[in-house]
Amino acid sequence: MKSYYPGLAILCSLISSHGIAAAMDQSGQSLLPFLEVGHYFEASITAADPEVSGRTLGTRSDLINSGVDDYSTDNISQSFQYYSAALKLQLKPQLSFGILYDQPFGSDLQYPVKRNASFSDPVLSQQGTQINVDSQNLSLILGYQSFKNFNLYAGPAFQTIKGHVSLRGLVYADFNGYNAIFKPDAAVGWLAGFAYQVPDMALKAALTYHSKIDHKINVSENVLGTPLLLVDESKTKISTPQSINLDFQTSITVSTLLYSNIRWVNWKDFVIRPVQFGALSQLATTTISSGTYTGGFNLDDYQKNQWSATVGAAKQWTPQWSGAFDLGWDSGTGDPASIFNPTKGYWGVGLALKYNPEPDYFISGGVKYFWLGDVTTQNGTYDLPLPVLSEASKVGEFSENHAIG
Repeated sequence: MKSYYPGLAILCSLISSHGIAAAMDQSGQSLLPFLEVGHYFEASITAADPEVSGRTLGTRSDLINSGVDDYSTDNISQSFQYYSAALKLQLKPQLSFGILYDQPFGSDLQYPVKRNASFSDPVLSQQGTQINVDSQNLSLILGYQSFKNFNLYAGPAFQTIKGHVSLRGLVYADFNGYNAIFKPDAAVGWLAGFAYQVPDMALKAALTYHSKIDHKINVSENVLGTPLLLVDESKTKISTPQSINLDFQTSITVSTLLYSNIRWVNWKDFVIRPVQFGALSQLATTTISSGTYTGGFNLDDYQKNQWSATVGAAKQWTPQWSGAFDLGWDSGTGDPASIFNPTKGYWGVGLALKYNPEPDYFISGGVKYFWLGDVTTQNGTYDLPLPVLSEASKVGEFSENHAIG
């Protein structure tokens, strides 16, 4: 049987990376570079330019000020980039080793200072609500090909995470002015999976599980610079979510590949509740409910797990040139959505080109366009067993947004 062009599989793995996704999902945590034939190395940079804007919810009379006509947020998303690299060594015919670096989770939102004061404080701090999260992941993988066409792999994942959050505006009521600095923390998780591959047919099917990773983070909390010390200081537990990737590809001709990816991320169990913020929220709910509810609420969480899917085709035109086209979909994490993630998934389309100056190295690039889903946003009180608070948690409307990656 005539073999397919091997570079097509590489192009598929590059264009199927996320760039934009639900919650703080960023890289997509692809293991496809580890499944390349023989020795393999790649390094890449992904840049994204989102345009996300909305307006204060018109039904919230407490957020409407006399004399102010503009209740838009303007663009709250910052352009960003992240990096990834992979090295795979075929040590023996049945044994392979890999090192994968990526930045799996991240966020960079900043609400501009507006006179309407809904999501910003134009008077005291002259700042807007903002969140910045940065993570880095280094995975060491050992693969064992015990049977022909089968590959079992597993290994540890070393992860660091840091960030900061500032709450500003009338939507936060008594929490206006709150700041939290999440100091860098390192923790270890693991990954495991198996793949079935028939190189002569360009057939590849892989199922990969990434464990959640538990961090215990020192968080510095204050209100407009005054330290917040309601309870004894202790570390805040944050667990980055577990996820599952299912990848599939196959040739339909010697120069054409079909490929797909399905990804599930367990955002429903993700919670951010810094220690002092939690104590302050418990005081607030106790007061508002006259003692009937004392549980407080989270700084951030999500209602639903994330599902995403990509399907596409890659075509080799000459030994030097190939291209790919794909369609993508992301479910988002619920509606209403968090103020820190004011979209409901996306539909996306991507194009990529790859050039091989020589058979053993390549340069590739691509572009993706995302139509971001419309959504109502909420603060952290949405799930409290208090009807008045649950409805009052809805604070904004975001629509007709997009991103280019």
